[in-house]
Amino acid sequence: MSVQSPSRDVAVPAASSRPGAMFAKPSQEQIVLLITIALLIVFGLTLNGFATVSNLLNLLRSISILGVLGLGMGLIVISRGIDLSEVAIMAGSWAIALIEIQNGMPVFTAVLLALAIAVLIGVVNGVMVAFVEAPALFVTLAAGFVIYGLAFWIAPAWVVYAPKDVPGLMYLGAGRLFGVPVPILYVLAVAALIWVAFEFLPVGRYLYALGSNPRAAELTGIPRGRYVIGAYIAAGLLVGFAGVLLGSELQVAQSNVGGDYLLPAFVGPLLGSTTIRPGRVNVWGTLVAVLVLAVGIAGIQQLGGSFFAEPLFNGITLLVAVGLAGYASRRSVRSQARRNKAIEPSELSQEVV
Repeated sequence: MSVQSPSRDVAVPAASSRPGAMFAKPSQEQIVLLITIALLIVFGLTLNGFATVSNLLNLLRSISILGVLGLGMGLIVISRGIDLSEVAIMAGSWAIALIEIQNGMPVFTAVLLALAIAVLIGVVNGVMVAFVEAPALFVTLAAGFVIYGLAFWIAPAWVVYAPKDVPGLMYLGAGRLFGVPVPILYVLAVAALIWVAFEFLPVGRYLYALGSNPRAAELTGIPRGRYVIGAYIAAGLLVGFAGVLLGSELQVAQSNVGGDYLLPAFVGPLLGSTTIRPGRVNVWGTLVAVLVLAVGIAGIQQLGGSFFAEPLFNGITLLVAVGLAGYASRRSVRSQARRNKAIEPSELSQEVV
């Protein structure tokens, strides 16, 4: 008696072999990127000077802070969390550091102080969410109010101006290296580090697993508390760094600085999860989504859009991002289910020899 398994032919879509097929029907991975290219072409043709190298470099520099924020927020979103304290961390940590610079502290030491404050807040948020199991929404919102209160206590007016002629202070957020704005290089360096960590190190797989199914991840031996706290710490560090970049560029620290970044910071990872690797928050998708926001807002403003254009655009984009992210996630789950079903052993046929 012999046992034979029926052979199965794998069908290759004919469309994939046709030249230009991916442009005839772009896949989900390409849609956001194609939207970005389309916006650049439209605004480049309708606005004088929009497509010049200097303007594009300035555009990339202007979104560098949002890029760092989006990458930090992506770490929280991956672990199925949320952080509403980011704006307070940006403003408060830099305000305290700037006060110390006024008192004679070296810029490098003050930057480390700002980052340490941001990391400490990340630790508190992470512990409350992971071990106390308090809702992340309320924990981070409360942390933001605490930071605001401490900042007002230390600087009652909370409009702290940077002292003049401080070496290195302006260069942090407005310097250039070989003609390229330094903040752009910061974003690329941060993105590369996170990409390596999530693609080649266990920490990335563990966080994705925790975000997908926390209970199943814990049953496989992944310590949820350790990695959730680590995500909040890393996000706090990046948010603090974004605050340093913004403060050094503006040369001022005040309470309303950073508020416009709250919604776009969520749009980045959510909209980014619909491109490059649909269904998963990813580094390069986040940066593409941030670029969409920057190009759209810059183009609308240069076309004469009113002051409400930016929050309106951000709000609509967030709604679209949430919807597309949910759709991409469900589509990814269905695709995985189909693949799992396709590789299940088929019913074996038996032949009597």
